[in-house]
Amino acid sequence: MHKTLALAGLVGLASLVAAPVSAQDWQVARKGDWIVTGRITDVASSADDAITTAAGAATGLNVDVGNDVMPTLGFTYFLTDNISVEAILGATHHEIRAQGGTTDVPVHETWVLPPVVTVQYRPAPEARVSPYVGAGLNYMVFFSGKDRNGFDVNLDDGFGYALQAGADIAVSGPWTVNVDVKKVWFNTDATINGGALNSDVNLDPWVVSLGIGRKF
Repeated sequence: MHKTLALAGLVGLASLVAAPVSAQDWQVARKGDWIVTGRITDVASSADDAITTAAGAATGLNVDVGNDVMPTLGFTYFLTDNISVEAILGATHHEIRAQGGTTDVPVHETWVLPPVVTVQYRPAPEARVSPYVGAGLNYMVFFSGKDRNGFDVNLDDGFGYALQAGADIAVSGPWTVNVDVKKVWFNTDATINGGALNSDVNLDPWVVSLGIGRKF
């Protein structure tokens, strides 16, 4: 799904770049402006960490965390013409499975609130295609968890960090198309069945988004 979103964004970008423009018909975001962006976001975890016993012995099982695609909102404030701060809001739903050998069992479902705040640098804020790079922090909150198949799973909330790259592509007036990719690094301790089993889980998701923004 994240490849599809990125491809769609690149196609849109290419069509805008190729289109003839006789005069600037879009509005540039400047210091003090906001861009509010509605996105479709794919959150894809790369978790594949070992599940061990309380004594640290291997069980032969690993943690698998499913992907999810959900709507999200991005709020970008321009501190200067070239430097902006973005916060994203949204919640995603993920299934956690224990896998290994012939075992593939759902053990938990959870909602995750992963707000990410990044500081962005924009080298070409006047351009119709305005790329940016960013870095920042996130805080993962797990809520409304549901245990599966007799397992009792507890996940620790906590801080992580993120890198980001993307572009705002001006369409007309205050409207833009946004393509955004974030890599988030986040580690959580999973305690299973009161500590009988444990896993040090590196979620480390890719967060790939395509959306429509408006300048205010």
